[in-house]
Amino acid sequence: MPRSLLRWSALFMALSLSACDDAPRFTQAEPGEARSGGEATVRKSDQNAFSMPSANLSPTRRLDFSVGNSFFRSPWVIAPSTTTARDGLGPLFNTNGCQNCHIKDGRGHPPTPDSDNAVSMLVRLSIPNEPAYAKVIEQLGIVPEPVYGGQFQDMAVPGVAPEGKVRVEYEPLTVRFKDGSEVELRKPKLQITQLGYGPMHPDTRFSARVAPPMIGLGLLEAIPEAAILANAQAQAKAGNGIAGRPNRVWDDAQQKTVLGRFGWKAGQPNLNQQNVHAFSGDMGLTTSLRPFDDCTDAQTACKQAPNGNGPDGEPEVSDNILRLVLFYSRNLGVPARRDVGSPQVLAGKNLFYQAGCQSCHTPQFTTAANAAEPELANQVIRPYSDLLLHDMGEGLADNRSEFQAGGRDWRTPPLWGIGLTQTVSGHTQFLHDGRARNLLEAVLWHGGEARAAQQQVLSFNAEQRAALLAFLNSL
Repeated sequence: MPRSLLRWSALFMALSLSACDDAPRFTQAEPGEARSGGEATVRKSDQNAFSMPSANLSPTRRLDFSVGNSFFRSPWVIAPSTTTARDGLGPLFNTNGCQNCHIKDGRGHPPTPDSDNAVSMLVRLSIPNEPAYAKVIEQLGIVPEPVYGGQFQDMAVPGVAPEGKVRVEYEPLTVRFKDGSEVELRKPKLQITQLGYGPMHPDTRFSARVAPPMIGLGLLEAIPEAAILANAQAQAKAGNGIAGRPNRVWDDAQQKTVLGRFGWKAGQPNLNQQNVHAFSGDMGLTTSLRPFDDCTDAQTACKQAPNGNGPDGEPEVSDNILRLVLFYSRNLGVPARRDVGSPQVLAGKNLFYQAGCQSCHTPQFTTAANAAEPELANQVIRPYSDLLLHDMGEGLADNRSEFQAGGRDWRTPPLWGIGLTQTVSGHTQFLHDGRARNLLEAVLWHGGEARAAQQQVLSFNAEQRAALLAFLNSL
């Protein structure tokens, strides 16, 4: 037997002796495990791996996907303009195109020290909840900052002042493994400067958020609500400190409170509303669901600036464009996994389960028969997320509530595709604000409900850590 296989066999034996009795022990890949998106899984692992249509999308429907892609990729321009299909940018905005944040449909990153604008990282704003704002809280999940609103916008059209500048500084934080190895984490410190409209409310809460990857969103939308709630009930019943909770959020179209599943705190109920709010907050574009510019009463120049609405009041993003962008965002395929049967990856998978990571990063779901797109129905998918809120501890807290999510709560992010981040987006900056410079740092930031898992990882030796990372990078 080759020396490398002997080494991994020894690691398997050690895992068999040390793993919890109820943790599965994997010696080979599971059937279909490489197909993270079921029949929609795409066979790409290059820089375009996140930009491919679902593999089971017909040639005719790929035309709509391509048109939606064009509106996702192309920049919007300031009104008035001869480009009437894509005018109306701003007056306040964070970027002029979706692709600028979701780099190649992948992950955003914090601004570098020499950046003029944050671009693919935005900052949410709010002030403490009060009974007088009950209706606002019901529909927005927060109380917006009175002058700057719910999202800080660091760019503006000519004649309108941007809201200010966003910078991030970091403090070092050293973490030590049981074997004596050390890792230096970086703790972010958000800097908001050059305020364009005067001081903020003294109790303003800030939450920095990088743009998440776009892959598999339609499949996540197709997970039955009952399956998500069943996971929450099972976790509560287990009594092991893992207690995921669903967020309950406002549905703009239905005008009622429903299950949330998108966004870093599961603050949006569906992809269409997620897109609508991104058009509004990120680019200052109106839709039929949000037919107003994102200007507060204190921002008079913003309110008076020209817009790109049609002569009869048609929104800047027409219903047809919104439909095409929705179709595109629903059908971005998930890349197939790599090396699922390699000894090192299987050893890392066992360690993943030994640490209890699968308690929140739920490996598998089956999508609903009545999914919004037929290609996404009845698919066995492996997103490695329960889409529930978990208390992640004080280290990751933004101290800002959002509907039923508290200041230490975050939705479990899907892990599928995470190993291709460097290939697609050109960096490996993870977590909600991009503070982690690699996957190991991301794991070590876990606290709260995930503290026991973090402590398990801190007990791993160098070979075990390499195996865990090999597994994560195979996703």
